[in-house]
Amino acid sequence: MLLFVGLGNPGPKYSQNRHNVGFMALDEIARRHGFPAARNRFQSTLSEGRIAGQRVLLQKPETFMNESGQAVGAALRFFKLPVSAVTVFYDDLDLKPGKVKVKTGGGAGGHNGLRSLDAHIGNGYQRVRIGIGHPGDKYAVMNYVLQDFAKAERDGWLADLLPALADEAATLIAGDSGRVMSRLAHAVFPPPPKAATPPAEETAADAAEPAAAAPAAPTTLAAAFGTAARLASGKQEDQNGF
Repeated sequence: MLLFVGLGNPGPKYSQNRHNVGFMALDEIARRHGFPAARNRFQSTLSEGRIAGQRVLLQKPETFMNESGQAVGAALRFFKLPVSAVTVFYDDLDLKPGKVKVKTGGGAGGHNGLRSLDAHIGNGYQRVRIGIGHPGDKYAVMNYVLQDFAKAERDGWLADLLPALADEAATLIAGDSGRVMSRLAHAVFPPPPKAATPPAEETAADAAEPAAAAPAAPTTLAAAFGTAARLASGKQEDQNGF
């Protein structure tokens, strides 16, 4: 069994916040893989289903972000799962919007949800870092993460990323994080189309006019003698003054 955890804050007030992109990722995974309606357990909503033949639990803690570790720790203890069975989806200020990085272990990086998880279960879980960008001022961070995504973001990179991320859940389970990151990057930031190859330029030799043909030489011996005789006769007439 595997445990997918989305980080966020509960309730409609926060549902479209940048800080809730982890919840959004889990909702899309549940929808695309046919998970049943979630039930309330361990101070969270919990849904169980299968992805690529694997039994998977989807957990969204309802303790608010800063106490997420309490809910996840309770689920791990109940199901007797190791921390290596956990994958956490969360927002990351240090990545540009739409950029995704996958890694196992590491520090909290100033994220209060991760700090709570580390305190309750350790830091050996897999992380799916979903970039939301940085406001540019550390004093603006709190307001920024608790703001809703702009419409341009919802209709743009977020609309591209969430379905692609859900589709890559099986690849994530298989442990191929490199392929996951590559495919997500292609889905959100597709390469520009290749320009059509222009036709080859006409060379100077191709553009040159064909040279004028030289006068044809006499084609028979008789014609050659006749020409010589006419030339000699004309020369004699000139000498005689006629």
